[in-house]
Amino acid sequence: MFDHVEQFYQPASIREALLLLRKVGKHGRIVAGATDIVTQADRSTRFLVDITRLGLDYVRGNGRGCVIGAATTMAALERSPIIRSLAGGILAKAASTCGSIQNRNMATVGGNLANASPAADTAAVLLALDAQVVVVNSRRQRKMALTEFYTAPHKTVLKGELLKEVVIPALPGGGRQGWSFQKLGRTATDISLVNVAAGLQIDPRGRVKWASLALGAVGPTPLRARNSEALLLGSIFSEELMTRVGEAVMKEDRPISDSRASAEYRREMSGVLARRALRECAAQAGCKL
Repeated sequence: MFDHVEQFYQPASIREALLLLRKVGKHGRIVAGATDIVTQADRSTRFLVDITRLGLDYVRGNGRGCVIGAATTMAALERSPIIRSLAGGILAKAASTCGSIQNRNMATVGGNLANASPAADTAAVLLALDAQVVVVNSRRQRKMALTEFYTAPHKTVLKGELLKEVVIPALPGGGRQGWSFQKLGRTATDISLVNVAAGLQIDPRGRVKWASLALGAVGPTPLRARNSEALLLGSIFSEELMTRVGEAVMKEDRPISDSRASAEYRREMSGVLARRALRECAAQAGCKL
């Protein structure tokens, strides 16, 4: 499986890891859980830089938000009291669907994002939560919105850089909120055919005060459905609104056909899952249709 790998490094600091990345160049690959590199079997990879000794496995509360180290495993996200209490536990739920138990014990949140699969389950949730990522290189550290991190399928802005942590800002305050993660896959732990993450708040008059809606596996990268969010804002929550939002979501999609599903099926199901997620959010906010 790794007969093409010439050298395996385990740096003890971020600085050392960055120096190694510069040294190995385009034939190097960062690994933590290594669950993606095993399945991809990219034989151009000659050097592996293991970041599990850099102290990047943490979850720290930060007001009503939190900071998550890139080497934090999916299993750790599932178990974390901070993550389970954040936004109705939406991120913990998404992490619990990322493959088998064995996979979740190894796979990391940083790897799930840096692999840049359009179907990454944590990506849609983190987009809905307005997450930012902290990227470091030998000269500086910078923070950017997760929406700016992706450039194409399986491509990110990282060039000789390291994804250090994920920052989830403080969530909107106030009552009558709800959050939902919906996933469609061939099995409960399979890669998503479509996934949707949603959150909203409903005011005392039944109008949507704010809404957040993100989708995965329906475009070149995970995406925020901004037009659909705008449609929700200020509207009375109703079945008629859900119909309009479902149609708007399908217009924002750019799915492809592959061996797992057709583009048409993905587009149709994105509307179904978006409506399902928003109904669950509304029910949590005390607005049942």
